[in-house]
Amino acid sequence: MPIHDQGYQRYAGIRAPHGGAWMIIARQHILSHVRKKVTIALLMGSWVPFLVLTVWVYLSTYQSAAMLQVTSTHYRTMLDIQWLFVFILSISMSGLIADDRRANALQVYLSKPLTRVEYVTGKLMALLAFLLAVTLLPALTLVIVQTLLTGSFQFIGTNLFLLPAIVLFALTESLMAAFVLLALSSVSKSRRFVSIMFAAVIFFTVPMYEALRSITGSRAWAVISPSQMLDVIGDAVFRIDGIRPVPLAVAVLVVLVLIAVSVWVLERRVRGIEVVA
Repeated sequence: MPIHDQGYQRYAGIRAPHGGAWMIIARQHILSHVRKKVTIALLMGSWVPFLVLTVWVYLSTYQSAAMLQVTSTHYRTMLDIQWLFVFILSISMSGLIADDRRANALQVYLSKPLTRVEYVTGKLMALLAFLLAVTLLPALTLVIVQTLLTGSFQFIGTNLFLLPAIVLFALTESLMAAFVLLALSSVSKSRRFVSIMFAAVIFFTVPMYEALRSITGSRAWAVISPSQMLDVIGDAVFRIDGIRPVPLAVAVLVVLVLIAVSVWVLERRVRGIEVVA
């Protein structure tokens, strides 16, 4: 009868490098949300403005009327409309961290060789994948379609700022929404509470600004509204003239501070038993 050694045996497999665990978390969340009918409906609905503008570009190609010409302002308006889908998609994923807190899963996650940075990065990338799919992707696709339909690069050559403006503005609104949502999701175990607080930060601050402006007569109160700050940044990067409540530098600073505060909240709230290998 053979005797098997049950002592220590050296691991002979391939050891996965550290730093890539966030991709597993991101992929799992992306796949789980893609299977939901609500998410599919939102993604499909977010492309309706793109289809409308595509028809507009097609008509403008064969019509000389100035009112049919697609300009950079149309791209700015399109991204404004997409902000609604950014909000709804964010709400639908409000349980990214809250669900883990409710199920006490943070201890399970962080008791493995997984750092808080990897955990938050995985959640962030999953959310950004959807937000950029309804902002950056449709806008860039429209630029390509317009170039193909017109058969020239004249529009891009005339508006060299357009591509950087699209990328910068889409990233700004997506990153701000993603960080704020994750920070709120980390302070509660309730999806409903996170959704209400996110709506308050994004939308309810607008009437607060309007009320304070009417009382004091000052537009500087716009700094309390992230949506107003995005409008200032959007008008600036798309070179749209108009009266801005605050300078561009102030709007950028407010957005950066909001993201920084969100990162600080995440660092404080996402805690568990970390194992450093």
